[in-house]
Amino acid sequence: MADSKQPAPIVRQQSPLNVEYPFSRLSDWLIPNDQFYIRNHFPTPRLTVPDWRLTVTGAVDKPLSLDLDALKAMPKTELAAVMECAGNGRVFYEPAREGLQWQDGAVGNALWSGVLLRDVLAEAGIRTNAVEVVLVGADRGVVDAGKKTASPGEIAFARSLPLDKALSDSALLAYAMNDEPLMPEHGFPLRAAVGGWYGMAWIKWLVEIRVVAQPFTGHWQTRDYTQWDRTLGEPMVAPLTTTVLLVIL
Repeated sequence: MADSKQPAPIVRQQSPLNVEYPFSRLSDWLIPNDQFYIRNHFPTPRLTVPDWRLTVTGAVDKPLSLDLDALKAMPKTELAAVMECAGNGRVFYEPAREGLQWQDGAVGNALWSGVLLRDVLAEAGIRTNAVEVVLVGADRGVVDAGKKTASPGEIAFARSLPLDKALSDSALLAYAMNDEPLMPEHGFPLRAAVGGWYGMAWIKWLVEIRVVAQPFTGHWQTRDYTQWDRTLGEPMVAPLTTTVLLVIL
């Protein structure tokens, strides 16, 4: 007999898998891993610990190639933080907007465990000309296939953090979620946890950290997950970043 207390998943897309759970049924402060929403742009890469490495490249003094044991040997940090999809609640827009029609369940609070991004960057040595840190996932695919704006072949899901955010207390490289190893759907073996920022910055299946001396202009930074910004007068396209933090009680 099914557990009546277990909220039923709402599959927004089967391939790649995108799932939310009824927000009104998520009553725990820390949302259980198997009830945490799943947001994918490409199929889930199946990574194995023996073959996986995290490389640190770019504007650094010492490029690195780290396995999971090396990361776990570094000082451990825990961060309780909310992750929310930037499209959460899209189904309620009038007029309707393009994209996955999330209700209000594409959000969750979890305890993320891992190492501070700044500790890894310190080991590599950041050069003085560095301005951003690009996080690159193992998930890849063609964007807008069949359209005029299609990507020139497969591209990785990648986003950048400004240097001050990358060096903050709220930028974590997480290998555990709620004291359990990450599930494949949640980024096993390593993902970013970026407190206060929308979920697109929480790169899953991390394989590369690239320190750059010029602002990153990849697809997910400049064509998708963007907004208009009038800070300097005429409207300019700017990447989405911060969200409103909340705690689920």
